[in-house]
Amino acid sequence: MLTKRLGIFGGLAILAVVAQVPSSSILQKRAAPAVRPRYHDVNRLVLQSKDGTSTSTNWSGYAVTGTGFTAAGGSWIVPAVTCKSGDQYGSFWVGIDGYSSGTVEQLGTESDCSGKTPSYHAWYEFCCIEPEITIPSLPVTPGDVMSAAVTYNGTNFTLSMKDHTTGKTFSKTGNISGAQRTSAEWIAEAPSSGGILPLSDFGTMQFGEDSTSIAKTCSAAMGSTGGPIGSFANFFQITMVDSANNPKAIPSILSSDGTSFSDTWVASQ
Repeated sequence: MLTKRLGIFGGLAILAVVAQVPSSSILQKRAAPAVRPRYHDVNRLVLQSKDGTSTSTNWSGYAVTGTGFTAAGGSWIVPAVTCKSGDQYGSFWVGIDGYSSGTVEQLGTESDCSGKTPSYHAWYEFCCIEPEITIPSLPVTPGDVMSAAVTYNGTNFTLSMKDHTTGKTFSKTGNISGAQRTSAEWIAEAPSSGGILPLSDFGTMQFGEDSTSIAKTCSAAMGSTGGPIGSFANFFQITMVDSANNPKAIPSILSSDGTSFSDTWVASQ
């Protein structure tokens, strides 16, 4: 079973290990985001159905649920945004926790609009006390192939990411109080700052092996067992909706091997 667990993340080619950072230090060293403080919030669940679908006001994508998650990994292509007017934001990430709990250990990329001007960056967050921390050492551009993983060693979480287009990598280790490790996620998100922000028009973006050619991706582990999204008994297809339950972003069904899906923007608000 150990071989199976290690194989889940073989395609991520991760990464340098850094010194462990206690949670208090993480909070003290948070850098201000370039545009405005953004939080990558826990799932704001609207409805969960027995057929494995759910709706959320800030998440779109997939989540799997269980107990004692020790790893989640995934890959995606940084989407280009169409900017027309106003400030809009879109986040694409992998994480543990947050589907039905109060923390998220997560990292990903951002595709934003400041008026008609697009911007892109990588970030991480030990949610949800302070805003995201941008990663200047890992610049990203539309079309870059990304992979990321969150792993737990019994004490700390390590967040790792690689831009396979440029070869640049990032890794950070820390801990967070109250992490339940009851879910893993692959998400397109409308981030928050005093409320849910307008979602940027990211078109249709791609998660998983079918588009990134990174093997054994969009997978998770609980202890010594694990596999792709579609191998879990409890996985949920999440559609992002507005306050009137109109769709804002819609994920496709999973590929036949359970590793891949697309997510399509519908509306900003």
